Amino acid sequence: MSEQTTEIQLHAEVDAPESAGAGREVELKLLTDPATLQRLLATAVITRNATSKGVVRRLEATYYDTPDAVLARLGASLRVRRSGKQFIQTLKLASEASPLQRREMEARVPDSALQLEALPLADLGAPFATLPGAGLAPVFTTKIRRHIQMVEFGGAVIEVAFDEGTLSAGDKAEAVCEIELELKAGGAGALYDLALSLLEQGPVRIGLQSKAERGYALAFGSSPTPEKAFATGIGPADTTDEVIAKVLIACQRHVMANLMAAHHGQDPEGVHQLRVALRRLRTAISLFKKEVPASALQALGLDAKRLASALGPARNWDVFATSTIAEIERSSLPGVDFTALRSATVSPRALSYQAVRVDLIDLECTRFLLSLGSVIERRSWRNDIGVEALAVLTQPAHEFAGRGLTRLHRKALKQGHNFRKLRPTARHELRLTLKKLRYGAEFLLPLYDRDGAARKYLKRMSRLQDILGIDNDITTTQALLREVEESTSLPQVHKAIGAITGWQGRDRIETAEALRRSWRKFIDAEPFWLG
Repeated sequence: MSEQTTEIQLHAEVDAPESAGAGREVELKLLTDPATLQRLLATAVITRNATSKGVVRRLEATYYDTPDAVLARLGASLRVRRSGKQFIQTLKLASEASPLQRREMEARVPDSALQLEALPLADLGAPFATLPGAGLAPVFTTKIRRHIQMVEFGGAVIEVAFDEGTLSAGDKAEAVCEIELELKAGGAGALYDLALSLLEQGPVRIGLQSKAERGYALAFGSSPTPEKAFATGIGPADTTDEVIAKVLIACQRHVMANLMAAHHGQDPEGVHQLRVALRRLRTAISLFKKEVPASALQALGLDAKRLASALGPARNWDVFATSTIAEIERSSLPGVDFTALRSATVSPRALSYQAVRVDLIDLECTRFLLSLGSVIERRSWRNDIGVEALAVLTQPAHEFAGRGLTRLHRKALKQGHNFRKLRPTARHELRLTLKKLRYGAEFLLPLYDRDGAARKYLKRMSRLQDILGIDNDITTTQALLREVEESTSLPQVHKAIGAITGWQGRDRIETAEALRRSWRKFIDAEPFWLG
């Protein structure tokens, strides 16, 4: 794709800006090139479902923040937009329950000057209630030409706005080309389905930066930050159906929150958290599909596995380059210099990140992410299942959860049988099962009122998982060392490789007894969901 990109934005607003009001928006962005945008302007899915000829508007907006970027750091934005003779002031807040939803406040104002008193900021508390109007200054601006058309699609009425223009911050500028879909009536699932239809018309990829985030990045040179997992918000009174929805939404938020950081590649935690998010999603699906075998869930699980596998090499090189070498180097082994070895990792690590970027802009990745959103909005796990599975959905969730956690616990005990004699491959499989068990337990813990037992169980399991992780890292490191060894003949590199191999061989011996003790403690721990 060219560096100039197009954004297709899915947007659902609740309140009209006649006066100050609070609403929510649902946004999803697809990035493409200008030529593809022109095809999308005239694609049949738009023209055949159009209910009007459309109108054209010119929009100019200025975004404001404090000198220390309070709003940007909170994930919020404040703008005044001019449309013809009208001026609308809008405050948007950070995403909450869904990665695609944001709260917003809007009010018509007489001119382009900020008028904070027009918004009910006191309802939000600090720091919004105490924003210093005089201390807010322009950060960046947008100039957009918008073509608006109404369409009926998938049982919904959607306003489709084709935007072209620029985003400017000082002497820097970026092209903006967006299609914004605003839900006027019907369910939000129609927005995902319309996006999937547009995906079939040309190469597009998902993007999660709002214009505000793009503007702040342009103005401040900031990069996306990784995010850890989000709470599910489930409770003891939830049914299985409600738990499935809440867990999948939390997983979706975690995935979406780390796409930009992983693609950017400046912080190794980006790829790591995206892999964790995908593994958590796969764990959730494996928990659910045993008793709710919906084909939609199974398809998502396969897609998540494919994407997670594609991220594996980059994560392995990150750990090796930033952790493994540094840890051994701190021991100051006499006569061993790791500088050349570290340099030898630069090229394969960079290539692994190039592969990550290719996979993240691949059409299959975009289709997976849109399909995940559609499944969640349309509750597609209710489809294509039998009467028994439908009955499970109406059960109290703790009954379903107990069965799922018990299956994983028993699988771990079976895989760990005769623990002393397990080969590295078998230990790796056990570690993966323990990860699923831990993620599953974390998802479902709010269904149980046994904090003490749960903490003890999770602590022992996490300890065992950590030690198994050290053992697995040694196996992974040896594979990377072989790759480096084959690519260079420098004596200092081979000497460093020998030092690492010897060091990790000693580590494997020392961790063997710790592994056995940790395993015994785990099998003695009482599963908290059975009490």
